[in-house]
Amino acid sequence: MYTFLFIFLLFFNPVSPSSPDRYFKSLPSTLHRRHTFQEYLELTHPEPSDLLIPSCTLPVLHHSFGNTVNSPPFTVPYSPPSDCPSPWSRVVLDFHASCRGDQYDRIAALWLGGAEVLRTSTAEPTQTGIFWKVRKDITRYSSLLARSNLELTMMLENVVNEVFTGVYHINVTFFYYDDNTVRVPFSPLDDHKLDTKLGSEPTGGANMLQGLWNSYGKPADVIIPISDDRDKGFWFRIEGKSDVHSKIIRIPCNTRRAILELYVSFHGDDEFWYSNPPDSYIKSNHLPTSRGGGAYREVYVTIDEEFVASVVPFPVIFTGGINPLFWEPVVAIGAFNLPSYEFDLSPFLGNLVDGKNHNFSIGVADSIPFWLVDANLHIWLDHRKSKVKAKSIVIYPTPALSGETPFEVQRPRRVVQDRGK
Repeated sequence: MYTFLFIFLLFFNPVSPSSPDRYFKSLPSTLHRRHTFQEYLELTHPEPSDLLIPSCTLPVLHHSFGNTVNSPPFTVPYSPPSDCPSPWSRVVLDFHASCRGDQYDRIAALWLGGAEVLRTSTAEPTQTGIFWKVRKDITRYSSLLARSNLELTMMLENVVNEVFTGVYHINVTFFYYDDNTVRVPFSPLDDHKLDTKLGSEPTGGANMLQGLWNSYGKPADVIIPISDDRDKGFWFRIEGKSDVHSKIIRIPCNTRRAILELYVSFHGDDEFWYSNPPDSYIKSNHLPTSRGGGAYREVYVTIDEEFVASVVPFPVIFTGGINPLFWEPVVAIGAFNLPSYEFDLSPFLGNLVDGKNHNFSIGVADSIPFWLVDANLHIWLDHRKSKVKAKSIVIYPTPALSGETPFEVQRPRRVVQDRGK
């Protein structure tokens, strides 16, 4: 059904392969009857905390993003509120944005202590102005939220000139709820629940339903960012299928559970990767486009150059995609709160809790410029032991495909069996 709808939209909004990937609407103010700011929204499940009064409210960021392209991200100090210390039953991030003028959609993200807590994109404004808000349950990051003297960082590269006049005004607030306000206790992580991923999606993919009370169980004891440390934001920029970004990590020896949370967004020639034609088709038809590589992408994760997980990302359409008027005032699914993807790495702990450094890498198969990716490693500790006993794994090479294929098959090696130490 969704495929039919997408084809229908493309059919009645013809574009050539050389058409720009993104559009912005420049409409005279006389076409807008409203003289006040219009609210834009993404249809989501309501947060259970929406009808509750928070125990504490902490404004953490207030900034206007004007001409910020090629500028370092905006950073503010963070410490938890002193009047309601941890532990909290829930913590909710409230993101409020407004803009007026002509502007493209822009990608943005928030990091706390280098760990990403929100991936979002902006709406395309009007001459009379628009506003929108995002609410996200960030209780899963409680171990970071409880720490003092961290940095909260936001990246939003925007261009302001005589054509693009829109400035994005951003306010971010954290709402904290204690046990007296939210009476939904965390259930203990029994042994039979250890195979449950952070999200509640049965496909093991996107955490599309934000705010589910028990989607994460008890928050992790430690969160280790797998991200960049440059002045262009903490995300890794993937420029092609051979571009793999890595970070060296040492896992605590008393780790009993590990979940990798992956953030992904796609841009440039790969913004509409799911509609890209094969390179052979472009060449044989002499098409003047750089949007190639075919219509399949897979984000994968390796540890010490061994394959551990992969996902085909949900095709989020930003507010400038296909036709900006489609997303006024209701934007596409995931445009304001891009999904994250979770992988249970607990089966690999036998190889990781050895006190040694390990190389965690992220890449995008068959990609073209460009993708923005990073990850958070959520770790649960066994506080009764200094070192846990875990099984190791046996890795076999993937068998070669028989017969002739018109393309080259390159697959990382996969885990098919485990064994005791």
